Amino acid sequence: MAEGDKSIREWATHRRDNPRACGILLHPTSLPGPFGIGSLGREALAFLDFLQAAGQCVWQVLPLGPTGYGDSPYQSFSSFAGNPMLIDLEQLVEQGFLLPEHLRDAPEFPAGHVDYGAVFTFKRDLLRTAHSQWTRSADRQSRGEFVAFCEQAGAWLEDFSLFMALKRSFEAEGRVGSWAEWPVDLVRRKPNALERRRRTLSEEIEQQKFQQFLFFRQWRTVKEHADERGIRIIGDLPIYVAYDSADAWSDQQLFHFDEKGAPTVVSGVPPDYFSDTGQLWGNPIYNWKRHRESGYRWWIERIRANLQLVDILRLDHFRGFEGYWEVPAGDQTAENGRWVRGPGADFFRVLKRELGALPLIAEDLGVITPPVQRLRDRFRFPGMKVLQFAFDQDADNEYLPHNYLPNCVAYTGTHDNNTTLGWYQGESDVVRDQVRRYLGRDGHDMPWDLIRLAFSSTADTVVIPLQDAMKLGSNARMNTPSRPGGNWQWRFTKDMITEEIIGRLRELARLYGRCSGPRSDGRTEGSSSQGGNRK
Repeated sequence: MAEGDKSIREWATHRRDNPRACGILLHPTSLPGPFGIGSLGREALAFLDFLQAAGQCVWQVLPLGPTGYGDSPYQSFSSFAGNPMLIDLEQLVEQGFLLPEHLRDAPEFPAGHVDYGAVFTFKRDLLRTAHSQWTRSADRQSRGEFVAFCEQAGAWLEDFSLFMALKRSFEAEGRVGSWAEWPVDLVRRKPNALERRRRTLSEEIEQQKFQQFLFFRQWRTVKEHADERGIRIIGDLPIYVAYDSADAWSDQQLFHFDEKGAPTVVSGVPPDYFSDTGQLWGNPIYNWKRHRESGYRWWIERIRANLQLVDILRLDHFRGFEGYWEVPAGDQTAENGRWVRGPGADFFRVLKRELGALPLIAEDLGVITPPVQRLRDRFRFPGMKVLQFAFDQDADNEYLPHNYLPNCVAYTGTHDNNTTLGWYQGESDVVRDQVRRYLGRDGHDMPWDLIRLAFSSTADTVVIPLQDAMKLGSNARMNTPSRPGGNWQWRFTKDMITEEIIGRLRELARLYGRCSGPRSDGRTEGSSSQGGNRK
């Protein structure tokens, strides 16, 4: 067979086995609702119904773990736990865990953004009330489900619940630092000290377990609703964990820590065109030698647990698996770091052997070296293409659609970018002119011009931030990297999803053959006239 014929056949096989898909990027905190933050209740189910009506078959979310200072989903107290702030309170009333009057005196929360401090205070107290109510009145089935959940999740739940109980205990005493500032016998996890605390904090530990029980119970309903509608959920797995996390405290030997539990090196990226001093992230660095000796057991369980929640995982900072920037702890910038080789192909070979197929997306944005590209391509992981990055160079720019290979996920922008309208309005005349010339449009319908470009591309999957479909400006941006506050707050209200948005998304999905499945007659079947995906 000629090489060209072989390539065409491989491409055709790939397209048959990987039908074109499209969907929306939206974190659950951004969903509408009456209690200050999006939740896993009826609004989450309604959002899935919207996706189906709009002919979409993908919902991408950010990490779902419990957040701390700064409210970033990428700085979580656990890689395994869920965020209790996403628990839907109205379901707790329906299930008898809260009484209707518990919600009648709810504060007036802003509808368009999350006030995390106010939400945390309000929901924390109600979740405690729910636990007390459940303890007094739960039926046998509910108690059995709770016990089964605790047994199934025990590998991470025990340490996480103790970790959070200890944090709450020390915070009540006015000690709000990380676990490294706890008494030394707790830092070093002396068995007798841990056991004493388990006894004295048993009620708070049970409370933490109960909140996780509620989160996973509600998420299961959301996931089942998505499955019934043929919608795949893309999750997000940060490469690094937060230092102040149950992950770091529980498995200190897996990180480069000294005998006091303090990091000896931390994460970042080197100086580049955008920053003369680099970026100092500060996350602890893995001791990959220890991980390799254990057969990458912690990583296997981490990815397995996350794939029980979602269908596909985006691996944040994929290039760190090939090589990562390591900065001495205590440095104020990332300038004095060094490149260190990551676990590379050995890591993914073991994952594949243990987990089978790896439904992973490689976050390969930024300056990516040939070895990183080879690692990504060796395991056929789709990379990411962001259209906002496409118009500041020439025709060879890898983010321009005519340079795409099908095995990628195309975005107008991500959670770290400005909205497309805000980006376009803030760009130079030169860039805006290049955008218009490439699109053959006058720019008056931005960002839908860019959305259409993404849908029409050869990328197997297209994901659009909901803000772009709503044509929102910079005030709807989700995150501004390196900005210390004011991130992760944006929410929409129900009236912002219009029939026009539904119709335009559905038409693009139909027009460009996305979210359609194979039919017995060899033709493809797209979205129905009512907006649902035929199955």
